[in-house]
Amino acid sequence: MALAHKQLFPASRPVWWAGVLLSLGIGGLFYLAANRTIDYDASERFLHQAQNAQYNINSRLNAYTDVLRGTASFFHAAENVDRASFHRYVDGLHIASQFPALDNINYAQYVTDGARDAFQAADAGGQALGYPHRLAISPGQRRPEYWVLTMIAPLAEFREKIGRDIGWRGPVAQALRHGRDTGDLSASGLPIDSLHQPQGAGLALRLPVYRSGAPLQTLEQRRAAYIGSVGIGFSVPRLVQAALEQMQVRATRLVLVDSGGGAPPRQPAQLFDSNPGGSPPRASDLFSVVLPIDFHHRHWTAHFSAPKAAWYSRFDTWLPWLAMLCGFTGSLLFSLLFHTLSSSRMRAVKMAKEMTRELRTSQARLQQSHHKLRRLAAHADHIKEEERKRIAREIHDDLGQNLLVLRIDVDLLTTRTRHRHPRLHARAQRMLSQIDSSIKSVRHIINDLRPTVLDLGLNAAVEWQIAQFRARSGMVCELIDHGTEIRVDDQRATAFFRVLQESLSNILQHAHASLVRVELLQAGGMLSMTISDNGIGMRDSSRNKVGSFGLVGIEERISLLGGTCSISGTPSGGTTVAIAVPVSDAGTRVAPPPPSPAMPPVTPRDMAL
Repeated sequence: MALAHKQLFPASRPVWWAGVLLSLGIGGLFYLAANRTIDYDASERFLHQAQNAQYNINSRLNAYTDVLRGTASFFHAAENVDRASFHRYVDGLHIASQFPALDNINYAQYVTDGARDAFQAADAGGQALGYPHRLAISPGQRRPEYWVLTMIAPLAEFREKIGRDIGWRGPVAQALRHGRDTGDLSASGLPIDSLHQPQGAGLALRLPVYRSGAPLQTLEQRRAAYIGSVGIGFSVPRLVQAALEQMQVRATRLVLVDSGGGAPPRQPAQLFDSNPGGSPPRASDLFSVVLPIDFHHRHWTAHFSAPKAAWYSRFDTWLPWLAMLCGFTGSLLFSLLFHTLSSSRMRAVKMAKEMTRELRTSQARLQQSHHKLRRLAAHADHIKEEERKRIAREIHDDLGQNLLVLRIDVDLLTTRTRHRHPRLHARAQRMLSQIDSSIKSVRHIINDLRPTVLDLGLNAAVEWQIAQFRARSGMVCELIDHGTEIRVDDQRATAFFRVLQESLSNILQHAHASLVRVELLQAGGMLSMTISDNGIGMRDSSRNKVGSFGLVGIEERISLLGGTCSISGTPSGGTTVAIAVPVSDAGTRVAPPPPSPAMPPVTPRDMAL
């Protein structure tokens, strides 16, 4: 007894280590989730700050562009702008305070090679401001056209550029011609060489100037009215540094790259690097993003990067560890509680498992017994049908044949005694009537056992049964067979015929109907039959009436054939019996087939029986 008790309720083994491992795993998940959340928030703040810097750079470029457009409008408004008025205009802009990244504002006069000598010999004026008496174009090589700097402010810092041909370099000349022909802003993208700032730190932006009042609708008109261009030079480091100063984290690095302005493509040029000498950290330790900046038909890309640690607060550093500790502690307490509850109920669970196992065994045995009973019922039904067929065949072959021969003989006797022996003729007439009554009884017995018309096919058997039902009940009974002949094996034909017999019998006894409709159809590999009436319907309680097995027999008969059976009805709504079994479509034909050699044709003598 003690041994059985130990086998039924074995001692529970300690599983505390499983709870510890689970708690560590959950704590690790909490750590990863908190770490990723903090990393995502920091990256979003970094991206927002980078976008703000991008917006600030674009805003400053637009502001300097407005200065350039204002200068061009100043030249267009006057017939002739001298150097004194130009300097007064520039002084009124207060470049040092309002536009700190702006180096200078200048004007380059357009000179063709034919007018070069006259241009150099003429007095340009402005000696009081510090300009030379005459301008010498440099570099001195002769070219078809020149863009000579004639005015620049502030003059003191950029005096050496007076007389410089800014179009001596091919890309600059190409940008100037593009501006002249289109009237748009132009930028060559080449750095400005200047003594006042590091190499490559300055860029220029230019706008064409046309003769005041001249038409500018066509390319030829613009070229004819073109007199030069105004430009601004600005410091890229000062421009970008002002945008970086507004960022939350000072350790952010910005690399500004000029990717070119179209054809022909050239190698990207670095314009600015806020930390050129720093050792780059690992990419996994950085937040980085690349944002575009449109510099008047030239494509700039701003590469922002910053160490992740610079965007974390002290609380952000400790939050993942705190989340891990909370997850580990909570999971461990929950696992201990679960272990306590499971240990206290372990015996009850094991007892329930044993009871469930015994119940399932009993259920399996009961189900197996049920299957055996169904097979036995199917076998008994098959034997009953075969026995009915055999008895009907023997009655037909033996008793029917004898009665037929006897009727023929009595009929001959009646014919021969009609005039000579009246009393014998009357007795023969009574015998003939008795023989006809016996033949009719034998025919009814044979049809009750197994109708001979089943040998003609399911269609003929159904039509015959419906005709018998009409004659017996007087009801209107319609048959819908869709004009097709149905050929199935004898087992299915017999099952459908018996279902029809049982259904019509139930309608005659209980339905009080006036109309019955029978539909027979074979399609899609299924043979189906629907019997419906307009009677009083059927209640749910009538299906389980004690001693009533008609509907149960229909369901079992169709279930044994692997089909489906549906019996539905509502009070005062009639009843519908729908059955369907799987068959082969090979037997469905529209035209009636010729008689099969294996089945002899029905003779008049068979129809008499």
